[in-house]
Amino acid sequence: MGVNLKGKSLLTLLDFSTDEIKYLIEIAKTCKADSRSQIIHQRFRGKTLAMIFEKRSTRTRVAFETAFGEEGGHPLFLSTQDIQLGAKESIEDTARVLGRMVDAIMFRGFKQETVEILAKYSGVPVYNALTDLYHPTQVLADLMTIEENFGKLRGVKLVFMGDGRNNMANSLMIGSAKMGLHYVICSPKELRPNEELTKRCLEIAKETGAKIEFTDNVDEAVIGADVIYTDVWASMGEESKAEERRKLLMPYQVNKEIMKKTGKPETIFMHCLPAVKGEEVTFEVIEGLQSKVWDEAENRKHTIKAVMLATI
Repeated sequence: MGVNLKGKSLLTLLDFSTDEIKYLIEIAKTCKADSRSQIIHQRFRGKTLAMIFEKRSTRTRVAFETAFGEEGGHPLFLSTQDIQLGAKESIEDTARVLGRMVDAIMFRGFKQETVEILAKYSGVPVYNALTDLYHPTQVLADLMTIEENFGKLRGVKLVFMGDGRNNMANSLMIGSAKMGLHYVICSPKELRPNEELTKRCLEIAKETGAKIEFTDNVDEAVIGADVIYTDVWASMGEESKAEERRKLLMPYQVNKEIMKKTGKPETIFMHCLPAVKGEEVTFEVIEGLQSKVWDEAENRKHTIKAVMLATI
């Protein structure tokens, strides 16, 4: 494919071409096959990954730590209680210090600006493992999961239900635009992505053949959907808005009736997790036969390993 990503940071998939994303997914498939066959490589021996967490995590931490560790590297967990990031020391200075001591940096936190500063000043690859704006490592796993189920990405209809302006809705829109999916955000009008990002994704879609739509009509949105995707209604840091969001988003809950309305028995359900069962999705859907959330969670590890192998 002629792709070279050595030294490149993953801050948002906006910075990656369609071919580069395909390349990462292909590496991830090989990583998954090697894992199934218990093939061990140790490609990160002698290397260290700094993992900075402002927000706690299950899948992100375990995926990065095990992916790096089983390749022989040393993953170094750093919470904001452990280092001076943004407290007694500027983000720029933290980046400079870490860049002298580690081979790559992972950041999971609030501001997109923080991960961008880390990338600018560290001199090593930096990976955005979630900010308030984007969640690119999750979307790589989502794209891999969709391709595993349908054998393709182009033309697959993916419907996101719920809070259409959160980091997952944003990142899925970017990934869909880059890879030629038919992406629908089904949400209240007041919970839509910002105009600048929407405009940029629509421009990308013209080049790739992707289709991007917005609606608040649930019945129309889900017709013919291959994938129904949702996320929690109140993200980390928005707990005070939980009750308000429940009232606003209950019509967008993914339940068995919604899954039937697609008209396709092969429609799959996806969720980035953690899920609040009984709110954005019912227990019977997330635990049902159409749910692919556990494959999706596993694929976080394989796609994250692929990103690190391609860039370190």
